[in-house]
Amino acid sequence: MSLLLSRRDLEFLLYDWLKIDGLTARPRYAEHSRETFTAALALCETLATDHFAPHNRLGDENEPVFENGRARIIPEVKAATDLFSEAGLIAAGADFDLGGMQLPQTIVQAGLAWFQAANVGTAAYPFLTIAAANLLIAHGSPAQIDRYVRPMMTGRFFGTMCLTEPQAGSSLSDVRTRAEPQPDGSWRLFGSKCYISGGEHDLSENIVHLVLARTPDAPPGVKGISLFVVPKRLVEDDGSCGARNDVALAGLIHKMGYRGVTSTILNFGEGAHRPGEKAGAIGWLVGERHRGLACMFHMMNEARVGVGLGSTALGYTGYLHALDYARTRPQGRSPVNKDPTSPQVALIEHADIRRMLLAQKSYVEGSLALNLYCGRLLDDERTAEDPADRARATLLLDMLTPIAKSWPAQWCVEANSLAIQVMGGYGYTRDYPVEQFYRDNRLNPIHEGTHGIQAIDLLGRKAVMQGGAGLRLLADVMRQTCARATHIGGEPAIFASQVESGIARMEATTARLHGLGDPERTLANAWTYLEAVGHLVVGWIWLEQRLTVGNATGDFEDGKRQAARYFFRWEMPRIDVGFDLLDSLDDTPLAMRDAWF
Repeated sequence: MSLLLSRRDLEFLLYDWLKIDGLTARPRYAEHSRETFTAALALCETLATDHFAPHNRLGDENEPVFENGRARIIPEVKAATDLFSEAGLIAAGADFDLGGMQLPQTIVQAGLAWFQAANVGTAAYPFLTIAAANLLIAHGSPAQIDRYVRPMMTGRFFGTMCLTEPQAGSSLSDVRTRAEPQPDGSWRLFGSKCYISGGEHDLSENIVHLVLARTPDAPPGVKGISLFVVPKRLVEDDGSCGARNDVALAGLIHKMGYRGVTSTILNFGEGAHRPGEKAGAIGWLVGERHRGLACMFHMMNEARVGVGLGSTALGYTGYLHALDYARTRPQGRSPVNKDPTSPQVALIEHADIRRMLLAQKSYVEGSLALNLYCGRLLDDERTAEDPADRARATLLLDMLTPIAKSWPAQWCVEANSLAIQVMGGYGYTRDYPVEQFYRDNRLNPIHEGTHGIQAIDLLGRKAVMQGGAGLRLLADVMRQTCARATHIGGEPAIFASQVESGIARMEATTARLHGLGDPERTLANAWTYLEAVGHLVVGWIWLEQRLTVGNATGDFEDGKRQAARYFFRWEMPRIDVGFDLLDSLDDTPLAMRDAWF
Protein backbone atom coordinates (compact mmCIF):
# COMPACT_ATOMS: atom_id res chain seq x y z
CA MET A 1 0.00 0.00 0.00
CA SER A 2 1.29 3.46 -0.88
CA LEU A 3 2.11 5.74 2.04
CA LEU A 4 1.23 8.81 -0.04
CA LEU A 5 -2.47 8.35 -0.79
CA SER A 6 -4.95 5.50 -1.07
CA ARG A 7 -5.59 4.54 -4.69
CA ARG A 8 -8.65 2.60 -3.56
CA ASP A 9 -10.12 5.67 -1.87
CA LEU A 10 -9.50 7.80 -4.96
CA GLU A 11 -11.21 5.25 -7.19
CA PHE A 12 -14.15 5.06 -4.80
CA LEU A 13 -14.60 8.84 -4.76
CA LEU A 14 -14.09 9.33 -8.48
CA TYR A 15 -15.99 6.42 -9.94
CA ASP A 16 -18.40 5.10 -7.30
CA TRP A 17 -19.45 8.44 -5.82
CA LEU A 18 -18.83 11.22 -8.37
CA LYS A 19 -19.40 8.95 -11.42
CA ILE A 20 -16.65 10.87 -13.16
CA ASP A 21 -16.50 8.51 -16.13
CA GLY A 22 -19.95 9.86 -17.07
CA LEU A 23 -18.25 13.10 -18.13
CA THR A 24 -17.05 11.33 -21.27
CA ALA A 25 -20.55 11.83 -22.68
CA ARG A 26 -19.81 15.56 -22.90
CA PRO A 27 -18.12 16.85 -26.08
CA ARG A 28 -15.06 18.25 -24.29
CA TYR A 29 -14.17 14.86 -22.83
CA ALA A 30 -15.51 12.62 -25.58
CA GLU A 31 -12.05 11.36 -26.53
CA HIS A 32 -11.50 10.09 -22.99
CA SER A 33 -12.64 7.01 -21.12
CA ARG A 34 -12.26 5.50 -17.69
CA GLU A 35 -9.15 3.80 -19.05
CA THR A 36 -7.48 7.10 -20.01
CA PHE A 37 -8.42 8.59 -16.63
CA THR A 38 -6.94 5.64 -14.80
CA ALA A 39 -3.79 5.75 -16.92
CA ALA A 40 -3.29 9.45 -16.15
CA LEU A 41 -3.70 8.83 -12.42
CA ALA A 42 -1.31 5.88 -12.55
CA LEU A 43 1.28 8.08 -14.28
CA CYS A 44 0.90 10.69 -11.53
CA GLU A 45 1.29 8.07 -8.80
CA THR A 46 4.43 6.64 -10.42
CA LEU A 47 6.14 9.98 -11.02
CA ALA A 48 5.24 11.24 -7.55
CA THR A 49 6.47 8.05 -5.88
CA ASP A 50 9.66 7.57 -7.88
CA HIS A 51 10.82 11.14 -8.54
CA PHE A 52 9.20 13.56 -6.08
CA ALA A 53 9.00 11.66 -2.79
CA PRO A 54 12.67 10.52 -2.67
CA HIS A 55 14.02 14.08 -2.28
CA ASN A 56 11.29 15.46 -0.02
CA ARG A 57 13.49 15.25 3.08
CA LEU A 58 16.56 16.40 1.14
CA GLY A 59 14.77 19.55 0.02
CA ASP A 60 13.66 20.22 3.59
CA GLU A 61 17.19 19.87 4.94
CA ASN A 62 18.80 21.83 2.06
CA GLU A 63 16.50 24.77 1.47
CA PRO A 64 17.25 27.22 -1.38
CA VAL A 65 20.27 29.48 -0.87
CA PHE A 66 20.67 33.12 -1.94
CA GLU A 67 23.97 33.50 -3.82
CA ASN A 68 25.03 36.49 -5.93
CA GLY A 69 21.46 37.55 -6.65
CA ARG A 70 20.40 34.02 -7.60
CA ALA A 71 18.58 31.20 -5.84
CA ARG A 72 20.45 27.92 -5.72
CA ILE A 73 18.24 24.81 -5.45
CA ILE A 74 19.18 21.14 -5.10
CA PRO A 75 19.41 19.48 -8.56
CA GLU A 76 16.78 16.85 -7.76
CA VAL A 77 14.09 19.53 -8.01
CA LYS A 78 14.84 20.30 -11.64
CA ALA A 79 15.08 16.61 -12.52
CA ALA A 80 11.60 16.06 -11.06
CA THR A 81 9.96 19.14 -12.58
CA ASP A 82 11.48 18.32 -15.98
CA LEU A 83 9.83 14.89 -15.86
CA PHE A 84 6.55 16.48 -14.79
CA SER A 85 6.70 18.83 -17.79
CA GLU A 86 7.81 16.13 -20.24
CA ALA A 87 4.85 13.99 -19.17
CA GLY A 88 2.55 16.83 -20.28
CA LEU A 89 1.08 17.25 -16.82
CA ILE A 90 1.27 21.06 -16.76
CA ALA A 91 -1.17 20.96 -19.67
CA ALA A 92 -3.25 18.08 -18.32
CA GLY A 93 -6.47 20.10 -18.12
CA ALA A 94 -5.75 22.50 -21.00
CA ASP A 95 -7.35 22.53 -24.44
CA PHE A 96 -6.02 20.25 -27.15
CA ASP A 97 -5.11 23.29 -29.29
CA LEU A 98 -2.80 24.48 -26.50
CA GLY A 99 -1.10 21.11 -26.42
CA GLY A 100 -3.18 19.93 -23.47
CA MET A 101 -4.75 16.60 -22.57
CA GLN A 102 -8.17 18.17 -21.96
CA LEU A 103 -8.74 16.03 -18.87
CA PRO A 104 -11.60 16.85 -16.47
CA GLN A 105 -10.57 19.08 -13.59
CA THR A 106 -11.65 16.41 -11.12
CA ILE A 107 -9.12 13.98 -12.59
CA VAL A 108 -6.47 16.71 -12.72
CA GLN A 109 -6.93 17.46 -9.02
CA ALA A 110 -6.82 13.79 -8.09
CA GLY A 111 -3.58 13.40 -10.03
CA LEU A 112 -1.99 16.52 -8.56
CA ALA A 113 -2.76 15.30 -5.03
CA TRP A 114 -0.16 12.54 -5.48
CA PHE A 115 2.56 15.15 -6.00
CA GLN A 116 1.46 17.28 -3.05
CA ALA A 117 1.56 14.22 -0.82
CA ALA A 118 4.98 13.24 -2.16
CA ASN A 119 6.76 16.58 -2.11
CA VAL A 120 4.74 19.74 -1.64
CA GLY A 121 7.78 21.99 -2.09
CA THR A 122 8.87 20.70 -5.48
CA ALA A 123 5.25 20.39 -6.63
CA ALA A 124 4.68 24.10 -5.97
CA TYR A 125 6.72 25.18 -9.03
CA PRO A 126 4.61 23.50 -11.74
CA PHE A 127 1.38 23.99 -9.78
CA LEU A 128 1.85 27.77 -9.65
CA THR A 129 2.58 27.63 -13.37
CA ILE A 130 -0.70 25.82 -14.06
CA ALA A 131 -2.66 28.46 -12.12
CA ALA A 132 -0.85 31.37 -13.82
CA ALA A 133 -1.43 29.85 -17.25
CA ASN A 134 -5.12 29.34 -16.50
CA LEU A 135 -5.45 33.01 -15.53
CA LEU A 136 -3.87 34.14 -18.78
CA ILE A 137 -6.07 31.78 -20.77
CA ALA A 138 -9.13 33.32 -19.09
CA HIS A 139 -8.11 37.00 -19.18
CA GLY A 140 -5.08 37.42 -21.43
CA SER A 141 -5.05 38.50 -25.07
CA PRO A 142 -4.45 35.99 -27.87
CA ALA A 143 -0.94 37.42 -28.26
CA GLN A 144 -0.23 36.93 -24.54
CA ILE A 145 -1.49 33.37 -24.71
CA ASP A 146 0.80 32.62 -27.66
CA ARG A 147 3.81 34.36 -26.11
CA TYR A 148 3.53 33.07 -22.54
CA VAL A 149 0.96 30.31 -22.11
CA ARG A 150 2.18 27.96 -24.83
CA PRO A 151 5.73 27.86 -23.39
CA MET A 152 4.25 27.41 -19.92
CA MET A 153 2.31 24.37 -21.11
CA THR A 154 5.56 22.62 -22.03
CA GLY A 155 7.51 23.73 -18.96
CA ARG A 156 9.82 26.11 -20.83
CA PHE A 157 8.37 28.95 -18.75
CA PHE A 158 7.14 28.75 -15.15
CA GLY A 159 4.77 31.22 -13.49
CA THR A 160 4.08 33.09 -10.26
CA MET A 161 1.54 35.40 -8.68
CA CYS A 162 2.89 38.64 -7.14
CA LEU A 163 0.45 40.22 -4.72
CA THR A 164 1.96 40.72 -1.26
CA GLU A 165 4.10 43.74 -0.38
CA PRO A 166 5.84 44.58 2.91
CA GLN A 167 3.02 46.93 3.94
CA ALA A 168 0.22 45.09 2.14
CA GLY A 169 -0.31 41.45 3.03
CA SER A 170 -3.96 40.51 3.07
CA SER A 171 -4.85 44.21 2.74
CA LEU A 172 -4.41 44.42 -1.02
CA SER A 173 -6.04 47.86 -1.13
CA ASP A 174 -2.68 49.13 0.19
CA VAL A 175 -0.61 47.86 -2.75
CA ARG A 176 1.91 50.52 -3.79
CA THR A 177 3.73 48.98 -6.77
CA ARG A 178 3.21 51.42 -9.61
CA ALA A 179 2.99 50.96 -13.36
CA GLU A 180 3.84 53.78 -15.78
CA PRO A 181 2.53 53.69 -19.38
CA GLN A 182 4.98 53.72 -22.28
CA PRO A 183 4.47 54.98 -25.86
CA ASP A 184 4.72 51.45 -27.29
CA GLY A 185 1.83 50.17 -25.18
CA SER A 186 3.99 48.50 -22.57
CA TRP A 187 4.34 49.56 -18.94
CA ARG A 188 7.25 50.09 -16.57
CA LEU A 189 6.75 48.70 -13.07
CA PHE A 190 8.38 49.90 -9.85
CA GLY A 191 7.95 48.35 -6.42
CA SER A 192 8.71 45.44 -4.14
CA LYS A 193 6.85 42.15 -3.66
CA CYS A 194 7.48 39.60 -0.92
CA TYR A 195 6.55 36.00 -0.09
CA ILE A 196 6.55 35.26 -3.83
CA SER A 197 6.72 31.46 -4.11
CA GLY A 198 8.83 30.31 -7.03
CA GLY A 199 9.88 33.91 -7.72
CA GLU A 200 13.44 33.00 -8.68
CA HIS A 201 15.05 29.74 -9.82
CA ASP A 202 16.77 28.11 -12.78
CA LEU A 203 14.23 25.35 -13.30
CA SER A 204 12.91 26.89 -16.52
CA GLU A 205 14.07 29.24 -19.27
CA ASN A 206 11.83 32.01 -17.99
CA ILE A 207 9.49 32.96 -15.15
CA VAL A 208 6.23 34.72 -15.95
CA HIS A 209 5.27 37.00 -13.07
CA LEU A 210 1.65 38.15 -12.75
CA VAL A 211 1.94 41.41 -10.84
CA LEU A 212 -0.65 43.65 -9.18
CA ALA A 213 0.18 47.36 -9.50
CA ARG A 214 -1.38 50.82 -9.70
CA THR A 215 -1.48 53.05 -12.78
CA PRO A 216 -1.05 56.84 -12.43
CA ASP A 217 -4.80 57.42 -12.80
CA ALA A 218 -5.79 54.67 -10.36
CA PRO A 219 -8.45 55.45 -7.75
CA PRO A 220 -7.62 54.44 -4.16
CA GLY A 221 -8.46 50.99 -2.81
CA VAL A 222 -8.90 47.70 -4.62
CA LYS A 223 -10.76 49.35 -7.50
CA GLY A 224 -7.49 50.99 -8.55
CA ILE A 225 -5.45 47.80 -8.97
CA SER A 226 -4.42 46.52 -12.40
CA LEU A 227 -2.75 43.27 -13.43
CA PHE A 228 0.41 42.99 -15.51
CA VAL A 229 2.40 40.15 -17.03
CA VAL A 230 6.09 40.75 -16.31
CA PRO A 231 8.55 38.10 -17.55
CA LYS A 232 11.89 37.50 -15.87
CA ARG A 233 13.40 37.60 -19.36
CA LEU A 234 11.90 39.52 -22.23
CA VAL A 235 10.45 37.28 -24.92
CA GLU A 236 11.43 37.93 -28.52
CA ASP A 237 8.99 37.73 -31.44
CA ASP A 238 10.33 34.29 -32.37
CA GLY A 239 9.57 32.99 -28.85
CA SER A 240 13.16 32.94 -27.65
CA CYS A 241 14.23 34.52 -24.37
CA GLY A 242 16.11 37.79 -24.67
CA ALA A 243 17.55 40.24 -22.16
CA ARG A 244 16.96 40.02 -18.42
CA ASN A 245 14.05 42.21 -17.35
CA ASP A 246 14.40 44.69 -14.50
CA VAL A 247 13.28 42.17 -11.85
CA ALA A 248 15.80 41.51 -9.08
CA LEU A 249 15.90 38.91 -6.34
CA ALA A 250 16.40 40.91 -3.12
CA GLY A 251 16.44 37.91 -0.81
CA LEU A 252 14.93 34.61 0.29
CA ILE A 253 12.56 34.12 3.21
CA HIS A 254 13.34 31.24 5.57
CA LYS A 255 10.28 29.29 6.65
CA MET A 256 9.20 26.81 9.29
CA GLY A 257 8.23 24.33 6.57
CA TYR A 258 7.52 24.25 2.83
CA ARG A 259 11.27 24.79 2.52
CA GLY A 260 11.71 23.20 -0.88
CA VAL A 261 10.13 26.09 -2.78
CA THR A 262 11.81 29.48 -2.93
CA SER A 263 9.93 32.20 -1.04
CA THR A 264 11.33 35.39 -2.49
CA ILE A 265 11.50 39.14 -2.15
CA LEU A 266 11.45 40.66 -5.63
CA ASN A 267 12.27 44.24 -6.54
CA PHE A 268 10.83 45.65 -9.75
CA GLY A 269 12.45 48.67 -11.40
CA GLU A 270 15.83 48.88 -9.68
CA GLY A 271 17.72 49.00 -12.95
CA ALA A 272 19.88 46.13 -11.76
CA HIS A 273 19.70 44.00 -14.90
CA ARG A 274 19.55 46.70 -17.59
CA PRO A 275 22.70 48.86 -17.23
CA GLY A 276 22.59 51.98 -19.32
CA GLU A 277 18.89 51.57 -20.10
CA LYS A 278 15.80 53.14 -18.62
CA ALA A 279 14.82 51.62 -15.26
CA GLY A 280 11.54 49.82 -14.76
CA ALA A 281 10.41 46.23 -15.20
CA ILE A 282 8.70 45.95 -18.56
CA GLY A 283 5.21 44.50 -18.41
CA TRP A 284 1.95 44.35 -20.30
CA LEU A 285 -1.58 44.91 -19.04
CA VAL A 286 -3.72 41.80 -18.58
CA GLY A 287 -7.45 42.42 -18.99
CA GLU A 288 -8.94 45.83 -18.28
CA ARG A 289 -7.21 48.62 -16.42
CA HIS A 290 -8.28 48.80 -12.74
CA ARG A 291 -9.83 45.33 -12.99
CA GLY A 292 -6.69 43.51 -11.95
CA LEU A 293 -7.91 42.11 -8.68
CA ALA A 294 -10.94 40.55 -10.37
CA CYS A 295 -8.57 38.85 -12.83
CA MET A 296 -6.18 37.79 -10.08
CA PHE A 297 -9.01 36.19 -8.13
CA HIS A 298 -9.26 33.67 -10.97
CA MET A 299 -5.82 32.44 -9.94
CA MET A 300 -6.38 33.04 -6.22
CA ASN A 301 -9.59 31.00 -6.09
CA GLU A 302 -7.91 28.17 -7.99
CA ALA A 303 -5.00 28.45 -5.58
CA ARG A 304 -7.35 28.39 -2.57
CA VAL A 305 -8.91 25.11 -3.63
CA GLY A 306 -5.36 23.93 -4.35
CA VAL A 307 -4.28 24.89 -0.83
CA GLY A 308 -7.13 22.80 0.56
CA LEU A 309 -6.06 19.89 -1.63
CA GLY A 310 -2.42 20.29 -0.59
CA SER A 311 -3.38 20.36 3.08
CA THR A 312 -5.47 17.25 2.53
CA ALA A 313 -2.58 15.46 0.79
CA LEU A 314 -0.18 16.27 3.63
CA GLY A 315 -2.72 15.16 6.20
CA TYR A 316 -3.41 11.98 4.23
CA THR A 317 0.22 10.91 3.87
CA GLY A 318 0.79 11.67 7.56
CA TYR A 319 -2.16 9.45 8.44
CA LEU A 320 -0.87 6.59 6.30
CA HIS A 321 2.62 6.86 7.81
CA ALA A 322 1.17 6.82 11.33
CA LEU A 323 -1.07 3.87 10.44
CA ASP A 324 1.87 1.90 9.07
CA TYR A 325 3.91 2.65 12.19
CA ALA A 326 1.06 1.69 14.53
CA ARG A 327 0.68 -1.66 12.79
CA THR A 328 4.36 -2.54 13.08
CA ARG A 329 5.51 -1.03 16.38
CA PRO A 330 5.13 -3.34 19.42
CA GLN A 331 4.31 -1.42 22.58
CA GLY A 332 2.62 -2.45 25.82
CA ARG A 333 -0.12 -4.98 26.44
CA SER A 334 -3.88 -5.10 26.76
CA PRO A 335 -5.29 -3.50 29.95
CA VAL A 336 -6.75 -6.90 30.85
CA ASN A 337 -3.42 -8.69 30.40
CA LYS A 338 -1.50 -8.61 33.69
CA ASP A 339 1.34 -10.89 32.55
CA PRO A 340 4.49 -8.75 31.99
CA THR A 341 6.26 -11.70 30.34
CA SER A 342 3.71 -11.97 27.52
CA PRO A 343 4.60 -10.51 24.11
CA GLN A 344 3.91 -6.85 23.47
CA VAL A 345 1.09 -5.97 21.11
CA ALA A 346 1.21 -3.56 18.19
CA LEU A 347 0.29 0.04 18.93
CA ILE A 348 -2.87 -0.28 16.86
CA GLU A 349 -4.26 -2.74 19.41
CA HIS A 350 -4.67 0.12 21.91
CA ALA A 351 -8.05 1.88 21.86
CA ASP A 352 -6.65 5.40 22.14
CA ILE A 353 -4.34 4.80 19.17
CA ARG A 354 -7.32 3.62 17.14
CA ARG A 355 -9.21 6.76 18.23
CA MET A 356 -6.44 9.00 16.92
CA LEU A 357 -6.14 7.06 13.66
CA LEU A 358 -9.91 7.11 13.17
CA ALA A 359 -9.99 10.87 13.73
CA GLN A 360 -7.28 11.32 11.10
CA LYS A 361 -9.12 9.05 8.68
CA SER A 362 -12.34 11.04 9.11
CA TYR A 363 -10.55 14.35 8.53
CA VAL A 364 -8.43 13.40 5.52
CA GLU A 365 -10.97 11.25 3.68
CA GLY A 366 -13.67 13.85 4.29
CA SER A 367 -11.37 16.60 3.03
CA LEU A 368 -10.35 14.66 -0.08
CA ALA A 369 -13.98 14.05 -0.95
CA LEU A 370 -14.78 17.75 -0.52
CA ASN A 371 -11.83 18.79 -2.71
CA LEU A 372 -12.80 16.40 -5.50
CA TYR A 373 -16.44 17.49 -5.26
CA CYS A 374 -15.26 21.05 -5.92
CA GLY A 375 -13.35 19.75 -8.93
CA ARG A 376 -16.54 18.17 -10.22
CA LEU A 377 -18.34 21.50 -9.77
CA LEU A 378 -15.67 23.16 -11.89
CA ASP A 379 -16.21 20.56 -14.60
CA ASP A 380 -19.95 21.23 -14.49
CA GLU A 381 -19.34 24.98 -14.60
CA ARG A 382 -17.33 24.55 -17.78
CA THR A 383 -19.12 21.75 -19.60
CA ALA A 384 -22.68 21.13 -18.36
CA GLU A 385 -25.09 21.20 -21.29
CA ASP A 386 -27.76 23.29 -19.53
CA PRO A 387 -26.67 26.90 -18.84
CA ALA A 388 -28.72 26.78 -15.64
CA ASP A 389 -26.63 23.84 -14.43
CA ARG A 390 -23.47 25.80 -15.20
CA ALA A 391 -24.70 28.80 -13.24
CA ARG A 392 -25.71 26.53 -10.35
CA ALA A 393 -22.24 24.94 -10.26
CA THR A 394 -20.59 28.39 -10.28
CA LEU A 395 -22.69 29.61 -7.37
CA LEU A 396 -22.16 26.46 -5.29
CA LEU A 397 -18.41 26.45 -5.95
CA ASP A 398 -18.21 30.10 -4.94
CA MET A 399 -20.01 29.26 -1.71
CA LEU A 400 -17.80 26.28 -0.94
CA THR A 401 -14.39 27.77 -1.83
CA PRO A 402 -13.57 29.29 1.60
CA ILE A 403 -14.61 26.01 3.25
CA ALA A 404 -12.65 23.86 0.78
CA LYS A 405 -9.58 25.98 1.50
CA SER A 406 -9.81 26.44 5.25
CA TRP A 407 -11.50 23.34 6.67
CA PRO A 408 -8.74 21.00 5.44
CA ALA A 409 -6.15 23.62 6.40
CA GLN A 410 -7.37 23.41 9.99
CA TRP A 411 -8.30 19.78 10.45
CA CYS A 412 -5.64 18.12 8.28
CA VAL A 413 -3.02 20.01 10.27
CA GLU A 414 -4.72 18.47 13.30
CA ALA A 415 -4.43 15.10 11.55
CA ASN A 416 -0.68 15.69 11.22
CA SER A 417 -0.50 16.56 14.92
CA LEU A 418 -2.30 13.31 15.74
CA ALA A 419 0.10 11.38 13.48
CA ILE A 420 2.99 12.67 15.58
CA GLN A 421 1.09 11.71 18.73
CA VAL A 422 0.44 8.16 17.49
CA MET A 423 4.18 7.70 16.95
CA GLY A 424 5.03 9.21 20.33
CA GLY A 425 8.61 10.38 20.86
CA TYR A 426 9.70 9.00 17.49
CA GLY A 427 7.06 11.13 15.78
CA TYR A 428 8.69 14.22 17.24
CA THR A 429 12.10 13.37 15.79
CA ARG A 430 13.46 14.04 12.34
CA ASP A 431 14.08 10.33 11.87
CA TYR A 432 10.48 10.04 10.67
CA PRO A 433 8.72 12.31 8.16
CA VAL A 434 5.56 13.13 10.11
CA GLU A 435 7.18 16.13 11.82
CA GLN A 436 7.97 17.60 8.39
CA PHE A 437 4.41 17.01 7.20
CA TYR A 438 3.18 19.01 10.18
CA ARG A 439 5.63 21.87 9.53
CA ASP A 440 4.81 21.93 5.83
CA ASN A 441 1.08 21.87 6.48
CA ARG A 442 1.17 24.64 9.07
CA LEU A 443 1.50 27.16 6.24
CA ASN A 444 -1.89 26.27 4.78
CA PRO A 445 -4.09 28.10 7.32
CA ILE A 446 -2.07 31.22 6.42
CA HIS A 447 -1.40 31.60 2.71
CA GLU A 448 -3.92 32.41 -0.02
CA GLY A 449 -6.07 34.13 2.60
CA THR A 450 -5.74 33.32 6.29
CA HIS A 451 -8.28 31.25 8.16
CA GLY A 452 -9.83 34.41 9.61
CA ILE A 453 -10.11 36.05 6.19
CA GLN A 454 -11.81 32.99 4.73
CA ALA A 455 -14.22 33.07 7.68
CA ILE A 456 -15.08 36.73 7.06
CA ASP A 457 -15.50 35.97 3.35
CA LEU A 458 -17.88 33.08 4.12
CA LEU A 459 -20.05 34.88 6.66
CA GLY A 460 -19.70 38.45 5.44
CA ARG A 461 -19.96 37.92 1.69
CA LYS A 462 -20.69 34.40 0.48
CA ALA A 463 -23.57 33.68 2.89
CA VAL A 464 -25.47 36.79 1.75
CA MET A 465 -24.40 37.15 -1.89
CA GLN A 466 -27.26 37.43 -4.37
CA GLY A 467 -29.69 37.82 -1.51
CA GLY A 468 -28.49 34.61 0.15
CA ALA A 469 -28.84 32.51 -3.01
CA GLY A 470 -25.57 30.66 -2.41
CA LEU A 471 -26.52 29.65 1.12
CA ARG A 472 -29.96 28.51 -0.02
CA LEU A 473 -28.45 26.44 -2.81
CA LEU A 474 -26.00 24.78 -0.43
CA ALA A 475 -28.84 24.01 1.99
CA ASP A 476 -30.98 22.60 -0.84
CA VAL A 477 -28.20 20.32 -2.07
CA MET A 478 -27.56 19.01 1.43
CA ARG A 479 -31.29 18.47 2.02
CA GLN A 480 -31.54 16.42 -1.16
CA THR A 481 -28.93 14.05 0.26
CA CYS A 482 -30.82 13.93 3.55
CA ALA A 483 -34.03 13.03 1.73
CA ARG A 484 -32.35 10.08 0.05
CA ALA A 485 -30.90 8.92 3.35
CA THR A 486 -34.23 9.26 5.16
CA HIS A 487 -35.92 7.19 2.48
CA ILE A 488 -33.34 4.41 2.98
CA GLY A 489 -33.75 4.49 6.75
CA GLY A 490 -31.47 2.95 9.37
CA GLU A 491 -28.12 4.52 10.11
CA PRO A 492 -28.15 6.87 7.08
CA ALA A 493 -31.46 8.31 8.30
CA ILE A 494 -29.99 8.95 11.74
CA PHE A 495 -27.07 10.78 10.18
CA ALA A 496 -29.46 12.71 7.94
CA SER A 497 -31.38 14.01 10.92
CA GLN A 498 -28.15 15.49 12.31
CA VAL A 499 -27.39 17.20 9.00
CA GLU A 500 -30.97 18.52 8.79
CA SER A 501 -30.65 19.97 12.27
CA GLY A 502 -27.35 21.60 11.34
CA ILE A 503 -28.84 23.15 8.20
CA ALA A 504 -31.67 24.70 10.19
CA ARG A 505 -29.23 26.13 12.70
CA MET A 506 -26.99 27.49 9.94
CA GLU A 507 -29.90 29.31 8.34
CA ALA A 508 -31.22 30.71 11.61
CA THR A 509 -27.83 31.82 12.91
CA THR A 510 -26.89 33.46 9.60
CA ALA A 511 -30.14 35.44 9.64
CA ARG A 512 -29.63 36.42 13.26
CA LEU A 513 -26.08 37.65 12.74
CA HIS A 514 -26.91 39.68 9.64
CA GLY A 515 -30.01 41.08 11.28
CA LEU A 516 -27.93 42.90 13.89
CA GLY A 517 -27.14 45.86 11.68
CA ASP A 518 -23.68 45.87 13.28
CA PRO A 519 -21.10 44.45 10.81
CA GLU A 520 -18.24 44.53 13.32
CA ARG A 521 -20.16 42.47 15.86
CA THR A 522 -21.57 40.19 13.17
CA LEU A 523 -18.09 39.28 11.94
CA ALA A 524 -16.29 39.28 15.31
CA ASN A 525 -16.76 35.51 15.71
CA ALA A 526 -16.67 34.58 12.02
CA TRP A 527 -14.00 31.96 12.75
CA THR A 528 -16.58 29.98 14.76
CA TYR A 529 -19.07 30.29 11.89
CA LEU A 530 -16.56 28.84 9.43
CA GLU A 531 -15.80 25.96 11.77
CA ALA A 532 -19.47 25.15 12.38
CA VAL A 533 -20.52 25.41 8.72
CA GLY A 534 -17.37 23.56 7.65
CA HIS A 535 -18.16 20.68 9.97
CA LEU A 536 -21.72 20.64 8.64
CA VAL A 537 -20.50 20.49 5.03
CA VAL A 538 -18.03 17.70 5.77
CA GLY A 539 -20.75 15.84 7.69
CA TRP A 540 -22.89 16.06 4.56
CA ILE A 541 -19.93 14.80 2.51
CA TRP A 542 -19.60 11.84 4.89
CA LEU A 543 -23.31 11.13 4.55
CA GLU A 544 -22.81 11.06 0.77
CA GLN A 545 -19.96 8.55 1.20
CA ARG A 546 -22.05 6.46 3.60
CA LEU A 547 -24.87 6.30 1.04
CA THR A 548 -22.42 5.35 -1.71
CA VAL A 549 -20.95 2.49 0.34
CA GLY A 550 -24.42 1.22 1.17
CA ASN A 551 -24.38 -2.31 2.58
CA ALA A 552 -21.42 -3.53 0.53
CA THR A 553 -19.08 -5.84 2.41
CA GLY A 554 -15.31 -5.69 2.76
CA ASP A 555 -12.63 -4.02 4.86
CA PHE A 556 -12.68 -0.86 2.77
CA GLU A 557 -16.44 -0.49 3.04
CA ASP A 558 -16.45 -1.30 6.76
CA GLY A 559 -13.76 1.33 7.25
CA LYS A 560 -15.82 3.96 5.45
CA ARG A 561 -18.88 3.21 7.57
CA GLN A 562 -16.84 3.37 10.77
CA ALA A 563 -15.21 6.68 9.80
CA ALA A 564 -18.67 8.09 9.07
CA ARG A 565 -19.86 6.92 12.49
CA TYR A 566 -16.88 8.56 14.12
CA PHE A 567 -17.50 11.87 12.38
CA PHE A 568 -21.18 11.95 13.26
CA ARG A 569 -20.73 10.86 16.87
CA TRP A 570 -17.52 12.71 17.78
CA GLU A 571 -17.34 15.70 15.42
CA MET A 572 -20.87 16.76 14.51
CA PRO A 573 -21.66 17.86 18.10
CA ARG A 574 -19.19 20.72 17.52
CA ILE A 575 -21.79 22.30 15.23
CA ASP A 576 -24.29 23.04 17.99
CA VAL A 577 -21.52 24.32 20.27
CA GLY A 578 -20.45 26.76 17.55
CA PHE A 579 -23.94 27.98 16.72
CA ASP A 580 -24.79 28.33 20.42
CA LEU A 581 -21.83 30.65 20.83
CA LEU A 582 -22.73 32.63 17.73
CA ASP A 583 -26.38 32.96 18.76
CA SER A 584 -25.34 34.36 22.14
CA LEU A 585 -23.78 37.31 20.30
CA ASP A 586 -20.79 37.03 22.61
CA ASP A 587 -18.50 40.05 22.32
CA THR A 588 -15.63 38.90 24.55
CA PRO A 589 -12.88 39.12 21.87
CA LEU A 590 -14.40 42.27 20.35
CA ALA A 591 -14.63 44.04 23.70
CA MET A 592 -11.04 43.22 24.66
CA ARG A 593 -8.75 46.27 24.70
CA ASP A 594 -5.08 46.53 23.78
CA ALA A 595 -4.01 47.71 27.23
CA TRP A 596 -5.68 44.74 28.93
CA PHE A 597 -3.26 42.28 27.35
